[in-house]
Amino acid sequence: MSATHVEVRLNSTDQPIPALRFVLTPAVNAFLKSNNNLPHNVAFKPDLVETDPSLVASVLLERDCGGGPEIAGETKAFFHFYKPHAAAATADSGLFDSAVDADGAAVVDANHVLLPSKKFVGLWETLIFEKGLKERLLKFAMSALTFSKHHVDTNLIACNRLILLHGPPGTGKTSLCKALAQKLAIRTHEAFAYTHLVEINSHSLFSKWFSESGKLVARLFAKIGELVADRNNLVCLLIDEVESLAYARSSMNSNEPRDAMRVVNALLTHLDEIKTHPNVLILATSNLAQSIDLAFLDRADLREYIGYPAVPAIRSIYKSMLVELMSAGIVECEALETEDIEEGLLTNLSERSVGLSGRTLRKLPLLAHAQYTASELFEENGKIFLSDFLDAMLLALEQNIRQHQLLKSESMEGPNPK
Repeated sequence: MSATHVEVRLNSTDQPIPALRFVLTPAVNAFLKSNNNLPHNVAFKPDLVETDPSLVASVLLERDCGGGPEIAGETKAFFHFYKPHAAAATADSGLFDSAVDADGAAVVDANHVLLPSKKFVGLWETLIFEKGLKERLLKFAMSALTFSKHHVDTNLIACNRLILLHGPPGTGKTSLCKALAQKLAIRTHEAFAYTHLVEINSHSLFSKWFSESGKLVARLFAKIGELVADRNNLVCLLIDEVESLAYARSSMNSNEPRDAMRVVNALLTHLDEIKTHPNVLILATSNLAQSIDLAFLDRADLREYIGYPAVPAIRSIYKSMLVELMSAGIVECEALETEDIEEGLLTNLSERSVGLSGRTLRKLPLLAHAQYTASELFEENGKIFLSDFLDAMLLALEQNIRQHQLLKSESMEGPNPK
């Protein structure tokens, strides 16, 4: 029997989620069973007739393995009801407020967000990677938390609950970690009353004062320990650009500040302490995995390389952006597949974009629009034909590639002497 997860996003009301779940589950289930060919992996607004439709903001259907069968038949539905918190909501106001270092400067050692958050609604669905990557990460995270819940002896079976995503900059590693934490908050709502995302500001933990950095790391983990101590909390700890804190000690020479080694030692010690709690998951990203200390790499249960997108992923990214521009009224609504069969513009654009990061790809529509509006074809307040906009995107892409090549050649040549 296959399983489909039904994520029901609720509008803000004073009614508690358990009461809403009791009322809405039959109505949503009846809607799903009476409608065939509902979209999967895309949120939609259900037309509920058996209850107040204003209670539900959207419904998202996802198969366990990432596909999309119908709810009827041999499919079992798992319902997850949630209300997103305001973008800046935290459960412990002031816990990660800025402190003052030995030099009197303000230090914000971490950003703290209560999940699920409004700022991350829809993030998981918009991230496009190789097929099965997101589902694989979610499955692993759920399995790691299950092992902790059942008190599996980690002396016999290693389970550090540490995921490392590594690869070139701009490939979506940090966004994927945040989306994964948001997804866990939705899927584990019955096990944990609150889910916290604590994002460590790695660079803020280094001080120019001798031995101060190790103390900053210790103070940060003491705060995190306060959250973890409450078993009703699930704490997702995000360490972005972890090589800043866990630089390989074997690569340090005599000229390296001893404080850098103290930071690595302190980080490893506190990670070992915090993993003894079953309600914490550690997410780390790196642009330079080869610079990470081997002891940290050895602690990672799962290491995933996130590279530049291939043609199918690039095409999907472009299609999602073009659909958004059509919905916004900037580009004429046209069938993307029909246009591509006739002129092949989208295919050509996707193939020419190989080797670029997702971050770069997502900048092109704005650059293309600016370029197109400067041409003679542009009409004020008029929608742009799809073929014209794809031509403009190709021009913007070629200009971006030229600029990248110029920057690369300048960096190889070095600064010009004055």
